[in-house]
Amino acid sequence: MLNRRHLRVKVLQTLYAYQLSEDKQVTKFEKALLQSVDQVYEMYIWALNLLDEVADYVLVDAEERANKFLPTEKDLSLDTRLHDNTFIVSLRNNEKYKADVKRYKVSWSFDPEIVRKVFQELKSSEAYETYLKQEDRSIAAEKDVIKFIFKKIILTSPAIEQVFEERFINWSVDKEVLQAMVAKTFKNFASENPAQNKLAELTPNWDEDRPFIMELFTQTIRYADEYQQLIGAKTKNWEADRIALLDTLLMRMAICELLNFPTIPVKVTINEYIELSKVYSTAKSNTFINGVLDKILGELQASGRIRKHGRGLIQ
Repeated sequence: MLNRRHLRVKVLQTLYAYQLSEDKQVTKFEKALLQSVDQVYEMYIWALNLLDEVADYVLVDAEERANKFLPTEKDLSLDTRLHDNTFIVSLRNNEKYKADVKRYKVSWSFDPEIVRKVFQELKSSEAYETYLKQEDRSIAAEKDVIKFIFKKIILTSPAIEQVFEERFINWSVDKEVLQAMVAKTFKNFASENPAQNKLAELTPNWDEDRPFIMELFTQTIRYADEYQQLIGAKTKNWEADRIALLDTLLMRMAICELLNFPTIPVKVTINEYIELSKVYSTAKSNTFINGVLDKILGELQASGRIRKHGRGLIQ
């Protein structure tokens, strides 16, 4: 699921695009920010649907082998239980899943080879042989082969990687979230009653997370000049064009968060942006950002501008 760090990355990406664009319509980029978050969920539905399609392909494979010119006894007696896998059946009966597949127009028919290749790799695996021999059809037992398909085939397939990269611009960043959401789905689907099995939520609390990212984005833009003055005062020995744009945006976001989000502890904010700089900026950015933010924080605290309450008071 998307945690606060992932959400900060989404804001950072959108701010970066805004900064480089000649079009400064904030509402346009607000919409883009929400779309970038929603695309993570769409990617999740595409992944679940691929599992669904692979399970469905067992019938296609059985029909093709039965219609061979000289089918063998094995061709005529294939076990198609994967089609009725308890986990997959529960997924297919999930109303939200069905609605989301329709909403995002999910279909792997644009490249049937993908589903076929996944199934062929599955069919030649020991995990599939074990699955066909097991008598336990409970959802707990039947999930194992679906986990195998996802972890050992889908996530390791270059062809599937390419499809997701082409369809979702932030695939390399969001892949980790996708894995967490699918893992959560496996955990959630524990009941033999499909109505009790729930899809994973995109964030732990979207009612709080949506206002968080929208305010962080808009306030960082609205007070960009003020925040830049604070940064400039602490970087007088640096020429402005020597400071990486991502470093500047990360520091502006951090200042925005310190001043405008009273329930987020100071230590959390500082640590988060230092960690983000390690991943998304230059090798020495974390040390640079840490030093600048430490000075700015001291100034803001001395002037009484840092006001925290509730969870924000936690040190």
